[in-house]
Amino acid sequence: MGRSYLRWPVSTILLFSVCLAAPAAQNPAVQTPPAQPGAATAAPEPLSDAFIENFLRRARVGKTKGTKKGITGSREAMLSAGTLTHKAHIQQIDETVKQFVSMSGTEFNFRDSWMFNVAGYRIDRLLGLNLVPVSVERSWQGEDGSFTWWVDDVMMDEGERLKQKLGVPAPNLEVWNQQLPLVRIFDQLIANIDRNGQNLVITTDWRVWAIDHTRAFRTNTELKTPINITRCDRQVLERLKALDKPTLTRELRKYLTPYQIDALLARRDQIVSILEKAGPAALFDRKEN
Repeated sequence: MGRSYLRWPVSTILLFSVCLAAPAAQNPAVQTPPAQPGAATAAPEPLSDAFIENFLRRARVGKTKGTKKGITGSREAMLSAGTLTHKAHIQQIDETVKQFVSMSGTEFNFRDSWMFNVAGYRIDRLLGLNLVPVSVERSWQGEDGSFTWWVDDVMMDEGERLKQKLGVPAPNLEVWNQQLPLVRIFDQLIANIDRNGQNLVITTDWRVWAIDHTRAFRTNTELKTPINITRCDRQVLERLKALDKPTLTRELRKYLTPYQIDALLARRDQIVSILEKAGPAALFDRKEN
């Protein structure tokens, strides 16, 4: 499914694959086959989403600690499989509150769930956005939760950037200005009520990553902030139009209710309508750094 977040020599990736293909009962961090001659000089290759998903599901969980930011209880964990070690974000919250009061107002039947991290990742990939790191379902210490790939090379979050009044360097400005409208479309589509400066992280190449979607997928059928729908990548728009209930049900039935899926499609229709009324001037062909 697309984009990678880490590069590693081809032969090393093959070794990781052998370890991760082992039965779950085995320790995936042991019995790594010896490297082939010349492996150290092999050109780096990107890790696929499928490989990262497998790693997150099977890798041994080592040291964990609470995350420094965010109000939803979560853990930062070090995972290991073969010779690959990488951090993951573990979230196991799954609660419903009849009436939840926050700075943005009162919400009835408030839901905060790790399941929405997995659903958000899958929708991101269906649309070809590649703004959300890989996230999978996994049981740990007797509880189900989401294991999300820890974004590498983060230099700051959006809150820190705004606080420091930092501009985006000219070589990265066009890509930056294309990413933010796509994040806003994504948040309106999934009815994310908790986007803030801390869960929009920026890597050293000025790529934006949207993380932590446990408070998304509300059942409102109207867009909360339609004014945020301004510009869109042409291919993303076509994929938005192509979304249908059978596809979403197949991909998300374990994580979203039929009501949530119906509400998402209703919001999709409004997003598409806004963009079509805006015409060709609202569309662009996305570039990469």
